Amino acid sequence: MATALLVTSSCTLLVLASNAWAEPGKMSAPANAKESDAASYPSVFEHGPASWYEDGERTANGEEFEPEAMTAAHRTLPLGTLVKVVQPETDRSVVVRVNDRGPYVRGRVIDLSRGAARALGVEGVAPVTIHGLGDGREAEE
Repeated sequence: MATALLVTSSCTLLVLASNAWAEPGKMSAPANAKESDAASYPSVFEHGPASWYEDGERTANGEEFEPEAMTAAHRTLPLGTLVKVVQPETDRSVVVRVNDRGPYVRGRVIDLSRGAARALGVEGVAPVTIHGLGDGREAEE
């Protein structure tokens, strides 16, 4: 498998497997990786458009929705997974916990809480890169 190095203008070094150059919204996991385990994926798990939401009473895991919390909705990642979301246009990043399902708009890869979107500088829809960090259990300890 070929590997490419990408150096961004902010001197961040990313090592990407050749299959990581997927279309926006496509998983960039190796073929033998478990589809729902972001921690087993390469540094870059997914990239594409992100949006934000602030309405809702309960999340998919049963928690009360808190618009200012650092949380997100994702279609396939296990609830409780921690991911780092990077907004390349602002060079900001935030760690969020997946606690809901979505986005339900075709082509978008993640829905951020209002607080997470504000921290990233996202107003509406913006491109992001998602990095897998783990299942969140270490954050509870």
